[in-house]
Amino acid sequence: MERIFLIEDDRKIARNLILLLRGEGFAVSHAATCADALAMLGSNTFDIALVDILLPDGNGYMLCTEIKEKQDIPVIFLTASGDESSVVTGLNMGADDYVTKPFRPRELTARIRAALRKSGGAPSVFALQGLRVDTSGGTVHKDGEEIMLSALEYRLLLVFVNNPGSIITRNILLDELWSAAGEFVNDNTLSVYIRRLREKIEDDPADPKFIRTVRGIGYRLGDGHAAQ
Repeated sequence: MERIFLIEDDRKIARNLILLLRGEGFAVSHAATCADALAMLGSNTFDIALVDILLPDGNGYMLCTEIKEKQDIPVIFLTASGDESSVVTGLNMGADDYVTKPFRPRELTARIRAALRKSGGAPSVFALQGLRVDTSGGTVHKDGEEIMLSALEYRLLLVFVNNPGSIITRNILLDELWSAAGEFVNDNTLSVYIRRLREKIEDDPADPKFIRTVRGIGYRLGDGHAAQ
């Protein structure tokens, strides 16, 4: 389980982010000030840090430098300031990414996973009962043979492999497909893509082992998931 260090002084934002990220399978530690963050940094190890730039007793730029020196992990800045100078300053201080508030929750989690993969903190190959997904190469194999997926089918599969063990609601999947397609995707369209994906990756689409239905809620990745 990847460990996220969240440094955010707005209690409401922090609470919502903690719920979101824990729901995505991350472990989250939170600090509201620079002083608290520095104290926690000395006694804990993390895989990635989300840092608000404006803090009550300092700024995220200084924290970014401290984090990089002590643990050399990816840093993503969270800030309401979207001006170009702040972006440039943050990146020059060593930040790996920059997300401006308000942000889409799913976009943030995607950015986090991308930063973890780039740093080697998250797996790039997922394997499950003969199905192999290489996210760095963008390929999918079943029992050693490559499966050709459309862009939306592949995006749909990535939602599942990036959230092993989690129940994914239909609303979340609709949001993901809508963002990827750049156009409205309705409930019927989602059902069509689920069916098409099952036809390509399942031995028996009528009795799926990979993308399993959780009645009345959504879907989850089948049991026996492994990441390499």
